[in-house]
Amino acid sequence: MKIVIPGGTGQVGRILDRALTAEGHEVLVLTRQPRRDREIYWDGRTLGRWTEVIDGADAVVNLAGRSVNCRYTEQNQRDMMDSRVHSTRTVGRAVAGARRPPRVWLQMSTATIYPHTYGAPHDEAGPLGGGEPGAPRSWDRSVQIARAWEREQTDAATPATRRVALRCAMVMSPDRGGAFEQLVRLARTGFGGPIDGGTQYMSWIHDRDLVRAVRFLIERDDLEGPVNLAAPAPLSQRAFMRALRRAKGVPIGLPATRWMAEVGAFALRSDTELLLKSRAVVPRRLLDAGFGFEHPHWSAAAGDLVRRMRR
Repeated sequence: MKIVIPGGTGQVGRILDRALTAEGHEVLVLTRQPRRDREIYWDGRTLGRWTEVIDGADAVVNLAGRSVNCRYTEQNQRDMMDSRVHSTRTVGRAVAGARRPPRVWLQMSTATIYPHTYGAPHDEAGPLGGGEPGAPRSWDRSVQIARAWEREQTDAATPATRRVALRCAMVMSPDRGGAFEQLVRLARTGFGGPIDGGTQYMSWIHDRDLVRAVRFLIERDDLEGPVNLAAPAPLSQRAFMRALRRAKGVPIGLPATRWMAEVGAFALRSDTELLLKSRAVVPRRLLDAGFGFEHPHWSAAAGDLVRRMRR
């Protein structure tokens, strides 16, 4: 297949590019800073010569958007909103203008779109988040960004192209710079214990299941709309870090209060939402369609990821 990945130079893009290229597919990456033959310049806002690779492609997987690994200041959240909305709108215009439009357009979204909850996990039919009691305003803003992101794809005039919104949980990969490496570093320093009690849920997906799910959604012609990309067994932050410490051979994880997490996030120039928001998400539509996870449970998945980090 010919697969175009706008914004494909980040962690998820590198995972998909590497795996799909190894399978023999032609993968083309749209980026602001092309460095390889298969990378093509675009600015995420305007149409240009890059639209030629959209025409005749089998699939588009749009991952473009400012990284969420930052402080959630007003300016950064405005940049997150603008980068996601404008790039999605621009991809939609390119797909709409293609003489031979792609069969499918997979659009990155986020599991953050669901409410902060300690109750039953959310599937794709569940309510969307925003306005939960006690949640910081920045968390509501994240939900607004996610809704606007998905709305751009929904409103695109692309009747000949199947559209899927990928509500993705945290991707766990042994690659450098990803969430898993940061969590391992936290565990190794002795601070991999429960944060603010550790009862908040963590939803995640193993990198190889991410690739398999994307391939599954490209190949199936009967799935469209929102699809949760998350392992079927979310677990508490306390249990998540306990399993990670066990896989890494770290016996102790000191607990941290909310204010300690805020200080640590400030020092790392990140935000506490990534650690404190309770995300309980299940992939109901994937499971109902017959998708089987290779790594459905975190304990075994963490062991696999740690082994791969050592190579």
